[in-house]
Amino acid sequence: MSTRRPVLGTSVERLEGRDKVTGRARYAAEHTPPGTLCAQTVPAGVARGRITAVDTSDALAVPGAVAVLTHEDAPRLRPGDDPVLQVLQGPGVPHRGWPVALAVAETFEAACEAAAAVRLSYAAEEHDCVLTADHPGLYAPEQANGGNPGTRVRGDFEAAWERAPVRVDGTWTVPPLHNHPMEPHASTARWEGGRLIVHDSNQGSSAVRRTLAGLFGLDEEQVTVVTEHVGGGFGSKGTPRPQVVLAAMAARRTGRPVKLALPRRQMAAVVGHRAPTVQRVRLGAGHDGVIRALEHDAVTHTSAVKEFVEQAAVPARVMYTSPHSRTVHRVARLDVPTPSWMRAPGEAPGMYALESAMDELAGACGLDPVELRLRNDPGTEPDSGLPFSSRGLARCLREGARRFGWEGRDPRPGVRREGPLLLGTGVAASTYPVMTSPSSAEARAEDGGYRVLVNATDIGTGARTVLAQIAADALCAPLDAVRIEIGSSDLPRAPLAGGSSGTASWGWAVDKACRALRARIGEHGGTVPKAGLSARADTAGDLAGLEEFARHSFGAQFAEVQVDTRTGETRVRRLLGVFAAGRILNARTARSQLVGGMTMGLSMALLEGSTVDAAFGDFVESDLASYHVATCADVHGIEAHWVEEEDPHLNPMGSKGIGELGVVGTAAAVGNAFHHATGVRLRDLPLHPDKVLTALGG
Repeated sequence: MSTRRPVLGTSVERLEGRDKVTGRARYAAEHTPPGTLCAQTVPAGVARGRITAVDTSDALAVPGAVAVLTHEDAPRLRPGDDPVLQVLQGPGVPHRGWPVALAVAETFEAACEAAAAVRLSYAAEEHDCVLTADHPGLYAPEQANGGNPGTRVRGDFEAAWERAPVRVDGTWTVPPLHNHPMEPHASTARWEGGRLIVHDSNQGSSAVRRTLAGLFGLDEEQVTVVTEHVGGGFGSKGTPRPQVVLAAMAARRTGRPVKLALPRRQMAAVVGHRAPTVQRVRLGAGHDGVIRALEHDAVTHTSAVKEFVEQAAVPARVMYTSPHSRTVHRVARLDVPTPSWMRAPGEAPGMYALESAMDELAGACGLDPVELRLRNDPGTEPDSGLPFSSRGLARCLREGARRFGWEGRDPRPGVRREGPLLLGTGVAASTYPVMTSPSSAEARAEDGGYRVLVNATDIGTGARTVLAQIAADALCAPLDAVRIEIGSSDLPRAPLAGGSSGTASWGWAVDKACRALRARIGEHGGTVPKAGLSARADTAGDLAGLEEFARHSFGAQFAEVQVDTRTGETRVRRLLGVFAAGRILNARTARSQLVGGMTMGLSMALLEGSTVDAAFGDFVESDLASYHVATCADVHGIEAHWVEEEDPHLNPMGSKGIGELGVVGTAAAVGNAFHHATGVRLRDLPLHPDKVLTALGG
């Protein structure tokens, strides 16, 4: 590796790339201490009810079977903050797929056979698992996800709506969506004396450590959680999941290490999902397109176990001029698995509805969709009134239009044809909040180089590499002189990889620790003593004042689609995004993240979606054969660009999060392009061929 001092923003290759492609990188289920047992869960066979009898005799008779844990004999857990983790603690079944037993055996095959042999009897109860816009159980929660108020009102929406000369009123639906990371949720747990050591696939081992300590009545110092490599999470690994608790319970029971990897088919019911939404958006505007009244009403579901409210109406509080506004969330408690975070929770489904409505408003006003957004670009955040720390939406729209070749676009829908193919183009905006959490880090000068320790988690984003760049930059040192240690709860405490806040949070602490270390070296005349030097930093006291600004990333997405009038198939020919996300710290990993997000948005628009079987009470599409995600054959011509943006109100690096920004707006851009191609407005995702053919009269 070159000894040239790296510059933040350059395309540095991933430091762990070779280990990953050669198989040296080890994931949670690939750690096998001597004597390791394998475990398999037994999912509940009813949608709601109670277990009335358990028979484990056949399971324990399986050759190699060691134990079967049920609610009758499993280790007792202490109460915790997350009831989803109170597994095997009682006979109640809140939804189908809830873990009701755990088989432990010498081999994976024996564990699967033993799990299948467990016999349970149930007293089933009537269940309710289907969300509707008029569900009788709907209520208005005080808060939506992220601590956002459930309802916000400004001005008099109804009066302004009635006076508006141009009005758009539509309802958009997004089905349940599933994270489906390539690496399933997996844990390998062992007890050494009174210590619990776990290799776990998660997005933040400090949170897992704290949770396990609480559940098992331990001091945090008695728990070590190692998360060296993670094969994706998309939010589903942002909180501890049942498999890590079950693995620790089984290891305590058997006295041996236990490995548990959830089968793909069980993940939909255990690790969270993006809840379905039914969203009504009303926009009232003048003939000039300036919005006078805005309403976003989002209906969603949560479980009977725990309240989680997808904050789909929140982006409408940020995006556009709206002197009179009403944004509302309503939720129904159903007998379904508990929903949770999925990449860009709230923003991804919420901006699909809002940006689709904006496209309709542009047509109603006779305005270009880009121009309409520019006319409604506010100077301050509409709901809070706070000044934006920076707002690059207008620059993204203009630069994206230039790169995409938007100028001269015929606004008439359904006029471009290539034989049986209808062609169209569409645009939508993206946004995501900028978040930062307190973090700590330590920097050491030793052995002629530097070692930086921080409990960051690299879930595939390239965090190791970017943190090494930040450290090298702060130390004025070459990149190959810096060694980064991440992924263990024994390292300096740091927040999880979520909310696109990881790099901003960890990087701030790394930058602060490295600058402090450089100062200490300076105090020693620029020479590191044989004993070495170290400096530790904590940013808890550095975040004050950030709340004085509305801090967001923005972007503009442009799509070109073709719609086959014979088959109903919709394909994206081109997808181009331009983003304003502060200082880009590594162009290579940033582009990868943005393109990945855009691919996920394309998949959301055309392919992804699951349904809840009303009678059975479970997700029908529970594997990758039935739950379709975009593959290489579905993705063509994706480009991600960014505009230069300096924002002094962020962090020492001047960076914003980008992991989730790319997915936001993509589905709306594809949907708007579909309308431009066909003249038909479909408001229900995904745009499957059966819907398309029906809409086209085929």
